[in-house]
Amino acid sequence: MKIVRETMQNDGVDMQDRVFEEIKNLVTEARLPASEGIDNKSTKEILEIINGEDQTIPAIIEKEIPYIAQAVDILVEAFSRGGRLFYVGAGTSGRLGVLDASECPPTYGTDPTMVQGIIAGGEKALTVSQEGSEDQMAQGEIDLLERGFTGKDVVCGIAASFRTPYVLAAVRKARGMGAKSIFVTCNPRDEVKLEVDVAICPVVGPEVVMGSTRMKAGTATKLVLNMLTTASMIRLGKVYGNMMVDLKMTSRKLEERSKRTVMMVTGLDYAGAEKALAAADGHVKTAIVMVLGGDIDADEARRRLEANNGFVRAALEGN
Repeated sequence: MKIVRETMQNDGVDMQDRVFEEIKNLVTEARLPASEGIDNKSTKEILEIINGEDQTIPAIIEKEIPYIAQAVDILVEAFSRGGRLFYVGAGTSGRLGVLDASECPPTYGTDPTMVQGIIAGGEKALTVSQEGSEDQMAQGEIDLLERGFTGKDVVCGIAASFRTPYVLAAVRKARGMGAKSIFVTCNPRDEVKLEVDVAICPVVGPEVVMGSTRMKAGTATKLVLNMLTTASMIRLGKVYGNMMVDLKMTSRKLEERSKRTVMMVTGLDYAGAEKALAAADGHVKTAIVMVLGGDIDADEARRRLEANNGFVRAALEGN
């Protein structure tokens, strides 16, 4: 702890005083008038207050769509030239980043390194809180570089309060390397005192329980991250219609979902879809092009997909 304390000195100003001043003025640390008497409410009343606040989130996210769109465009460009996305966060923010990253491979058949989540305190912090780790500025840079981060990658800092030292340090390091940067925070855009390419700022206001940003801020962050990766994967051709077509048959559920998808798209029956997937080595996208492309073989289907950057519709229309 002494090391952390010493690294938080800056030009003779004790960082403890600075942190107190920063926190007391944050929107995410304010008291919510609607819940000030929540400790004296019935269970039903408590839940109604929580639910009422949660209902405000989608409209707040809607206002951020122009900025989310900018971020998606950055990601698509980076992915298209071999770049990767690195989420960096601490606590709830870090866990949400790791969650979103971990769900991309089974959903979209991506390489596990394409979207990565870095959390202050490492993997242990996913299940056991490591609160002091968010203050380790140098470690933010170290953890980013240890993943092999390069200038062609994209960093997405996640911090409800914006001010998390670990996250800020990682984002600054990435920018210094020439990488594009995104920041997701639940404080106002004009308070984001950091140069980034895109700041996404769903200001959800004070929490039902003061400062508990795993609540509204966490929900808003999850929605934003869902939008970032989902829209990016659609733009990369990993969805046909509104169906996942780059998923891999790595579980019984995904096996049956793959068969159902092929059946719905091609009109085959269960046995026919099973046969097509077997011939396509279990790859939904390939199976669809094999069937709808004129009963071509798997090699030709793969050729057409590769020639059309993996887009099923283009592979079927352009050959």
